[in-house]
Amino acid sequence: MAYDVPQLLRMTQADLDALFTGSDAGPIPEGQANGTAIIAPGTAFSPEIAAFISYFAWQGKVFDPTTGTLKNRVGPFGLNAIIARVYKDKSWLDQKECIVLDYSETSMVAHWIRDEIRLIAPGLYLGKVYWDKARLIDFALQF
Repeated sequence: MAYDVPQLLRMTQADLDALFTGSDAGPIPEGQANGTAIIAPGTAFSPEIAAFISYFAWQGKVFDPTTGTLKNRVGPFGLNAIIARVYKDKSWLDQKECIVLDYSETSMVAHWIRDEIRLIAPGLYLGKVYWDKARLIDFALQF
């Protein structure tokens, strides 16, 4: 089944978790991705929250395979900031391979954050955000 961001925003947390655990890591992405925060999944508020966050806080990520890092596009002007290391490792959710976005050694602001992503459709990754080991939210990256 082909997935898109509007469909992800309508899914419940259980559906998002099942999609993530049922997907392979896929290749480490390259280049700029538009990001969508998935908060309150499956509710009428999820698309509105995502639009607000995209405009004011977080617009996506830019992956650089030559350095094995990424930069987040933040703020209303999409400034490239908040660097993470990118590598494959076991997911904290299900112990299967995923792509880890690790801020622990690269960011003073987000050193307690770890993201995990998996490819769910061509050019579309589903991600999980952890604060220490606690799950926070989901997100989508569209290349």
